[in-house]
Formats: sequence, C-alpha cells, structure tokens
Amino acid sequence: MHDMIRKTVATAALALLATSPLGSPFAHAMDNAPSAGAVNATANALNARPALPLAPGLLKVDEYKETDVWGRIRSGYAIPDIDNSLVARHTQAYSARPDSLKRISGRASPYLYHIVQELEKRGMPTELALLPVIESAFNPQALSTADAAGLWQFVPGTGKDYNLKQNMFKDERRGVLASTDAALTYLQRLYTMFGDWQLALAAYNWGEGNIQRIIKKNQALGKGTDFESLAELMPLETRNYVPKLQAVKNIVANPSQYNVALPVIDNQPYFTAIDKTSDIDVAVAAQLAEMSLDEFRALNPQFKKPVITGGEKTKILLPKENAEKFHLNLAQWGRELSTWTTHTITSARTSIAALASKFGTTPEVIRQANNIPAKSTVKAGSTILVPKLSASQAGDIAENIIDNAVVAFEAERSPRVQAKASRYKAKASTSSTKERIARNTSSKRKQR
Repeated sequence: MHDMIRKTVATAALALLATSPLGSPFAHAMDNAPSAGAVNATANALNARPALPLAPGLLKVDEYKETDVWGRIRSGYAIPDIDNSLVARHTQAYSARPDSLKRISGRASPYLYHIVQELEKRGMPTELALLPVIESAFNPQALSTADAAGLWQFVPGTGKDYNLKQNMFKDERRGVLASTDAALTYLQRLYTMFGDWQLALAAYNWGEGNIQRIIKKNQALGKGTDFESLAELMPLETRNYVPKLQAVKNIVANPSQYNVALPVIDNQPYFTAIDKTSDIDVAVAAQLAEMSLDEFRALNPQFKKPVITGGEKTKILLPKENAEKFHLNLAQWGRELSTWTTHTITSARTSIAALASKFGTTPEVIRQANNIPAKSTVKAGSTILVPKLSASQAGDIAENIIDNAVVAFEAERSPRVQAKASRYKAKASTSSTKERIARNTSSKRKQR
C-alpha cells in the first residue's frame, strides 16, 4: 500500500495551482454572510426560482464499471461548462506545470476515492472532487492568511457552523472525513440557495451574503444574474475561482489533449476508519499500524498533539492492510497506550525549565508538545500537555479538559530582567517599610 502512495504520485493534472497566477488557496470569506443556520430562511427570501436537480444523469454508486477514479469523476460531470479567456489562461498555466502536478497528485491520491464516493451518494456533480486542487492543492495542512484550514479551507467560524470541532487537541477542519462531509453539506446548501452550481461555488469562495447582494443589484438594474453576468462585480480571486475549476475539469476530461499523463488511481478505498475510544500516542498508533509518522499523519492531520484523545467519535484512518496490522499488534501490546496527561499552570511566572524538571523531561519536549514559541512561557490558567509521571496518572484525559482547555503565551523574561525586577521589588518594599515607620513615628509625636 505504501508503494501505491509513491506510484500514484500524481493525481490531478491539477497541481499547478499552487504556483499558477492567482492560484493561492482562498479563504471562505464570510463577510456579510448569514450563519449556516440562517441559510434556508435567507434562501427562501431571496430565491423564488425552484431548485434544480443536483446532478442529472449521474450513475448510481454500484453501477460504476470504471477501473480508476478519474473515469468515475469524468462520468459524473454535471456543472455547465464555461468557455472564456480566463478558462483558457488557467488551463494553459496548469498544464504547463508538470512538477506542481506531481506534488498535488501525490497528496490527492489517498483522498480522491473517498471524496468521489461521498459526492455520488449525495447525487452531486463529481467535478466537485477537484475543488481542493484550487482550495488547498490537496494539502490537509494548508493554512491561509485568513486562518482557513484543511483540504476544503474552512475558516474557524464556518467550521463551527458545520460542526467541525476545533480545540487544543484536534482541528476537524483538517480531518478528511469530517471536513469533506462539512464541505459537501455546505455546497448543497449553497446550491439550494442559488439554484446554480457556478454561483454556489462563487459563494463558497466569497460568501453567500456577497453573492446575494450582487444578485439583487443586477436584478434592480434588469441585468442577468448568472455567474458570467455577475463576474465583473466579484473580487478578482472569486472571478477566477470558477474558471480555475473549469480548467482543471478540462484537463481531467481529456489529459492527452494537454500533454498530461494522469496516474492510475485505483477505483477502491484507500483507507478504512477504526474507532479509538481511549487515549493513544500518535507515535504508538503509527507503530502499531507499522507506518511512518509522516504516512500516519497524512491520513490523520486533524490531531494536533502527540496524543490522540479517545471518545465515541474518535476515528483513526489507516490503509486496510495497516488497519489489520494495527489490530493484531494492539492485541499483543500489553503496555500503556498513552504517555501524556495534562497540567494546569497556576503560577504567573512558571518557567519552562521548572516545568520540565517537575515532569522529568526537557524544556524542548515541553515546548514541542505544546507548540510554545521560543523565548516565550505559558500564562497562568493555561493547560498544557506533560509526560505522565506514574501509574497513578493512567486514566484518559477528561472530556471537559479536551473541550475547554486553553493555552496562552507571553514573553519569557531573561534572568537579568528577572533579577532587576526582584531588586526593584525589594527596593520598593524597603522604601514602603521606611515610609510606614516614618508615618507611625510622626503620628506618635503629634499625640504627645
């Protein structure tokens, strides 16, 4: 299976985006946009037109005879084509970057089957599986300047609207299963709102409130309200967003026309999900699955700490053969699965060195486990991850800590500054004592 990752090192003729003009990942700008809960009400108010069928003519999931995922994607194309100068420009730019293609395809190959499968289950156009090419270059660790994260680039607020957990231990915006489910749900809502996939995509990039606003503007002027009629009112990145997807779609539809060779991505699941109801170290999980840490994290990028906290909804993704190894090795493990617990900082001036000494480790381990910046320390009230000291700490991290723990940093004062502050404090204390004695002496004299 690991060989398959290396051999399928080229998924979508798509890679290019990362380096193409106007090709950086875009945040889901939600300025002026209603929350997810308000989508349906807003849709009813704005759109009188009936919703169109999601993807007419799509085959059912069990009717596919394709041998690779690319064939399945082509079979389910259902978004009307755009053919303009922007599409031509992006098609040329993407197909001219084979090295970028390789990088993106290598990242996409483990995820594409799952995404296509989920689109088919919902009856959605399968070219939407190519959208992460434009959003994140299929990098689940992608983070935009607007703090949009993951394959589908959710900003924190929109992620919460679509039930993507974001806490100290995990960020489900990066998780393949949760983020794909959220993205497809969001896209379906936008399609229901606008009755048009091109406008739904523009809203995914720019925010539904902004698309509603320009629709109303054109309606008031008696102008068209389709994507191309509205494009001139959109910011540059949104104006290019749908043409970029069309360009990638064109390449995948006919790679030989663009001198592109798409690798075969087997038409079968790449990974399987296993439930994990107790805490386990990331390193231990990878060891049990007989995978490298990099391979394990590529399928499980939502876990932010060196420990994966347990719970009913915690799932670990593994290639099928590695999942079998995981279960076999787990049955013979015989040791504790997690070596980490939490500690709440109570002192405002606890040094990292003092914490490391207390928990029998090094400052570097404490900093790395908690992403503590250099020359910084942790503020009082913060909860940090620390090594377990004894068997008495054998339990899992409590759910209320998982959900509510926060950590905050501040600049670490040098020993010289601390010594100076201590001298100033001592001096101030001495002066205060002298003033108090002087006041008492003066008071006694007056009484005489």
